[in-house]
Amino acid sequence: MLILIIGLDVIGENPKRFAVVSWYNGKLERKGEFTLYRLIRFIQAKRPDIVAIDSVTELGEDLRKFLRALPPGTKLVQVTGRPGEQRSLQSLAREHGIRTTDRFDPYEEAKLSALLASKGVGYEILAFEDEVIVKVTRGRSHGKGGWSQDRYRKRVHNLVRDKVREIEDRLKRADIPFDLETEEKDYGLARGEFRIYASREELAGIVRPMRGGDVEVRIYPVERAELGFAPLRGEEAVRERRSVIVGIDPGITVGIAVIDLNGNVVALYSERNMPVGEVFRFISEIGHPVIVATDVSPAPGFVEKIARSFKAQLFVPRESLRVEEKNELLRSLGIKVDDDHQRDALAAAYKAYLRLKPKLEHVEAKLRDAGLSKRADEVKALVIQGYNLGEAMQKVARRERPREEEEPEEQPSVDVRPYVRKIRELEERIALLERENEELRGIIREQRRTIERLERRIADYDEEVRRKVLRERELEAKVKRIEVLEKQLREAKVLIERLSRDLVKVKRMNVVEIRGSAVPLKVLRVLSWRELERIEREVGLRRGDVLFVINPAGAGKAIAEELVEKGIKALITEKPLPGPVREVLREAHVPFFTSEELDVKRVDEFAVVERETLERAIDELLERWRKEDEERETEKFLKLVEEYRIERIRELKRKAEEETKRS
Repeated sequence: MLILIIGLDVIGENPKRFAVVSWYNGKLERKGEFTLYRLIRFIQAKRPDIVAIDSVTELGEDLRKFLRALPPGTKLVQVTGRPGEQRSLQSLAREHGIRTTDRFDPYEEAKLSALLASKGVGYEILAFEDEVIVKVTRGRSHGKGGWSQDRYRKRVHNLVRDKVREIEDRLKRADIPFDLETEEKDYGLARGEFRIYASREELAGIVRPMRGGDVEVRIYPVERAELGFAPLRGEEAVRERRSVIVGIDPGITVGIAVIDLNGNVVALYSERNMPVGEVFRFISEIGHPVIVATDVSPAPGFVEKIARSFKAQLFVPRESLRVEEKNELLRSLGIKVDDDHQRDALAAAYKAYLRLKPKLEHVEAKLRDAGLSKRADEVKALVIQGYNLGEAMQKVARRERPREEEEPEEQPSVDVRPYVRKIRELEERIALLERENEELRGIIREQRRTIERLERRIADYDEEVRRKVLRERELEAKVKRIEVLEKQLREAKVLIERLSRDLVKVKRMNVVEIRGSAVPLKVLRVLSWRELERIEREVGLRRGDVLFVINPAGAGKAIAEELVEKGIKALITEKPLPGPVREVLREAHVPFFTSEELDVKRVDEFAVVERETLERAIDELLERWRKEDEERETEKFLKLVEEYRIERIRELKRKAEEETKRS
């Protein structure tokens, strides 16, 4: 597999500069000098697998910023070891057969960091918990507006709801645990926030960030309170820390049990709502797990995450352990536990130990014969990780030699003459810069005097200019105010004129209605169920009422049948009725007209029609319908007679044919 590694070392401060070397498929390349900003851009563009450095303290206050900027899948590795257990780059290079040259050259240091990381040396910096916050929100501000803006807001909230449901479905299909909080609005969602119990790498391809549209999806990894350190290779941790077997019982209450490679119980612990980071820190303080065990099959995702974090093997029983079996394991250990969670964790760890016990006892016997019992745990751990016994013993023996050589490490002799020349050159350069500095100070003093003189001249004109600007601003504001008032006045005059005309019409309609020569109409804007309910609620709907519908388009047979059931006297519309409504009203002999046929007078929600005109139109229409019905009945009767006559002729012909055949 091809791996890209970037090696770093600090060159200088203010601004911070780095020497950068890349290692790709065995090929080293010097990339040059980078500032922190350019370095982050370079890493984001190249997306290396590992960024290696001898000590993360060289990043100083920018460490957290640097870790946040790393692309998903890129690890920051400290090759010299965990804090408090660090070794020099040169001793690590000698141990792994890497040739060193000038230890004071930043590019040489960056090269050594990259080469060591390529051999699996070092500890990955863990800055984030295995938790991610995903926030789904609207992408744009709704702003101010009327009906159109309300529709847009509802549409965006529906889109947010759909995106939340989509992410929820994907997480469920991927079997990734999560919690979800939502804020409902407009029959949709204003926002949704997921707390997902998985790393950024596990979410790759499942949840993607979105920006710039109507909906935004932002992903925020949860940072650890303290940085963690995990070895790149398991054998590195085996050498430096105690190797243990860890059993974990996940759930609301997490149980943890730790035993050493001799089967002795080292720690038992349980805690409610214990996050992954706390579990990781608790185990790290005790030792390095070479096996992480569970008592159920298949293994829970929580246990798999812990095993991956420590690069440890995962032990899963062939089938989930029964309660009786767990209790029997604890009786054989002679250990009492505080709760069921500690019991399950200890049973898992001890079950894993029993599975390995024959192999471990064989290793112990061989080491005793070879006189290497002091390094038994280290050899056992390497055997568990997959090395055969001979390889493990050779690896441990090789490690002893570099450490012995490291202690009496002598500093190589250095030729100081080049450095003396460099110091003299720098002293001359400093003297030159001091002279230039003094000249520049004189220029600055002269410029300051010029600035003071110009500021005094500006101050003389400042008050007059300020008064002039204020007068112009006041005048401009008054002109704008006058324009606004004139516009409002014109609009008010138009409104008054329209209302006056409407008032005259209403007065005339009231006079006509009072005299009894006009019939008031109940006005519906459209012919719909909602509008019909409004009329019944506001003014009531009684038998014998005459309705006026402004726009009957879209009405159907059901609402026409309802009007017939209500017993309305007549229906008047501004536009022609739909065919189904006409058929129902015609069948029920309920008259219907257009406003043009009856000369309806209407002002907003009020409408009247002359009583005499209405009654005459109703009588004429009903008379016409009566005649049409009579004609239809006559035609129907004549059709029946004709059908009977034809059938009778056929019958007589048939009988005549039968008599002819008999004769």
